[in-house]
Amino acid sequence: MTDPLWRGPIRLIRSPPHDAALNMALDEAMLRGAARQQTVSIRLYQWDRASVSFGRNQRCAGIYSAERCAAAGVPAVRRLTGGRALLHGAELTYCVAAPTTLAPTLRGGYEAINALLVRALAILGVPAERATPRTRTPSPGLAPCFEVPSAGELVVHGRKLVGSAQHREADAFLQHGSILLDDNQSMLAGLAEVALPAVPPPATLRELAGEINFDHVADAIVHAIRNCADGTILGSVDADLDAHDVETALSRYRDPRWTWRR
Repeated sequence: MTDPLWRGPIRLIRSPPHDAALNMALDEAMLRGAARQQTVSIRLYQWDRASVSFGRNQRCAGIYSAERCAAAGVPAVRRLTGGRALLHGAELTYCVAAPTTLAPTLRGGYEAINALLVRALAILGVPAERATPRTRTPSPGLAPCFEVPSAGELVVHGRKLVGSAQHREADAFLQHGSILLDDNQSMLAGLAEVALPAVPPPATLRELAGEINFDHVADAIVHAIRNCADGTILGSVDADLDAHDVETALSRYRDPRWTWRR
């Protein structure tokens, strides 16, 4: 049976690489559109350079350094979603925005989206499965996002491959996450003012599936969407998102007072 999230028209966006602030602004514009139009949108995208994102409520003061980020040429941005620091660049990032009526609970949203991603990864020959940690979800402390999987994230042989986070509002929710092509998470240590905890290497698609790139993964996700959706798949582009929504969000994501607010 098709999950309610995939029963109606789905707007599918494959974006070109953007800078960190614009990527976050486009995701938020999708959320606003989902609330107003009661539609489901999926965006698959890249980053124009290595960039770091911090969780919405993560403390960065005294841990990460704006000066170190600037010196390394690594833009920093604070996400709308929670969680911990994540180094972007060697990955496919996905975003799903949808009305809360189609997935009334956080768990339900995770399960529907993760089921889609598991299907897509299986097309690539990668046996991903949902993590079932025996401990509570880690608080957003010093350790990077890919230290350990949280409940509902995707792992291969116990190693985290897909890190995801969700933000819910009254009328719509947004879930986005990173599917690692390569492991560049060690770069986070050079952006910190303190010693970060040592973490085991995450799983990567190139390790698991050989020479694989963004387009291979995006094509697999699109194939999985077409297999599980009952409604129409509508091809779309970034410019179809509401320009006012994008500009309003972009001004905040480019503001250091938001990025380094805590």
